[in-house]
Amino acid sequence: MIQRHSSTVSQRVQWVSQLLAAAGSYGMVSQMSRQEAVSRQTLYSWKAKGLSGLQAALQPSQAVTRRTVALERAVLTLLVEGHASYRGIQVCLQELLGLHVSLGTITAIVQKAGQRAQDWLGQQGTEQGRVLALDEQYSSKRGEAYLNVVDVHSGQVWATLPSVAVDGESWTLVLWYLQEQGIVCRGTVSDGGRAIADALQTTPASQTYQRDVWHILHLAAQVQARLERVVQQEEDRWLVIERQEQQQAISGSRAAGRPAKTTSSQQEQWLIQLHRLLDAVRYLFAQLRELLEVVVLSGKKEPRVVGYHSRLSEVQTVVDLLEEAMQSVPTALQKEVQRVSKQVRLALPALLSFAEQVEAVQQEAIAQLGEAAVGLIGWAWQRRAILAEQPDDLLEAMAPAWREPASCLLEAWSWAVRASSAVENWHSILRPHLAVHRSLSAGLLALLAIWHNHSVATRGLHRGQSPLMRSGMSPQSHDWLEALGYPAEGTLCLLESPVDPQLELALAA
Repeated sequence: MIQRHSSTVSQRVQWVSQLLAAAGSYGMVSQMSRQEAVSRQTLYSWKAKGLSGLQAALQPSQAVTRRTVALERAVLTLLVEGHASYRGIQVCLQELLGLHVSLGTITAIVQKAGQRAQDWLGQQGTEQGRVLALDEQYSSKRGEAYLNVVDVHSGQVWATLPSVAVDGESWTLVLWYLQEQGIVCRGTVSDGGRAIADALQTTPASQTYQRDVWHILHLAAQVQARLERVVQQEEDRWLVIERQEQQQAISGSRAAGRPAKTTSSQQEQWLIQLHRLLDAVRYLFAQLRELLEVVVLSGKKEPRVVGYHSRLSEVQTVVDLLEEAMQSVPTALQKEVQRVSKQVRLALPALLSFAEQVEAVQQEAIAQLGEAAVGLIGWAWQRRAILAEQPDDLLEAMAPAWREPASCLLEAWSWAVRASSAVENWHSILRPHLAVHRSLSAGLLALLAIWHNHSVATRGLHRGQSPLMRSGMSPQSHDWLEALGYPAEGTLCLLESPVDPQLELALAA
């Protein structure tokens, strides 16, 4: 049975202190062993424990630093990846890891990381010209919105600003800020907002402006769907009127229910007019969708690529025919169709800016290969999903004399910009965070932008690439937290031992 020494803790502290103070003095251990009736081995053991305890207390602990980084990474990961609120982060840390972290500590971590993210975002720059998608995401405050600028081809977020007034001055400041940052804008695309248009008139970014095609086509689809519902309702009403007239003819008395305002023949004539309008709208909207494609071909047996000026005149013809077709219907239906024709007229010629940019490349290819060859290349481009997944595969199937001009054509068509989908995708990322936090600060917006720019796609066309990689940049790490100064080595220490209460106080300070 092990016999414990009868000394108290305070006595042992005093003895160990004397031994550490008299380190190097000969005979000190033997003398204390005789006086206090303690074996020399026990004194040496206490001395070693006391020395290690002092070193651990006085020397900066690497474990505490690692736990600090681990806690910060956990908080930021729950914030961005988990769409959690500050209280949600607090609950998750308590339930999953047994850590009680105050809201003040969480707020301090987020604010510190947000400042780092803003500094990182402000250092982004590129010497290559970029096509930028501009758009606002409206906040809960009337007349204010978050202003976002995203690279069309890579999806990289160049700027995202907290809620400000939506006007030309705000957008002008954003474009000037990007210019000072060293970002060369060789083109812009937006949904046609007035504030963006005012800003583009006073900055060099207006040299090549593309009006978003998707918004026009979406509006056309909505109008067509409304017309189809109106026609269906009138057809159902016609059946009711016919049934009432038949019952009245059989019984000789008025049928039960509210009497119809029109006769069956009048309703039939009205349906004929509606069907004419609907058929015209379906055909003209289909023509509009086709004319807004990247490549438009004329002819069926020997297709030819339609040039920019021909395409522009055909779009104007479509609008004229729309306005002519709606003259024979009531004002309510005229306003529905007029919404589309008005938007198309206002958007021209910026709606076809992408076609104007590829026009020079198409004409050069026609001069080298001829219209029939370029038409055939365009026909293959329209069916590239069936013929080949990559443009290089299409080139391999062509004659060697065609490959160089065809390569320029395929590259121009691939890089043609028609929509601001990149910034709309960014809005879909911000939307759940807006629902959680009600409003987004500049720091939180910067954190989300850094996370998005470093995110590597796990599937789809850009699988294995992040927006930074698609922009031609080579990030040192794909870990967005590591890019902000939070290395990943500390994550394991968080699970090994609980956080020191003094560490939480230090973080809160």
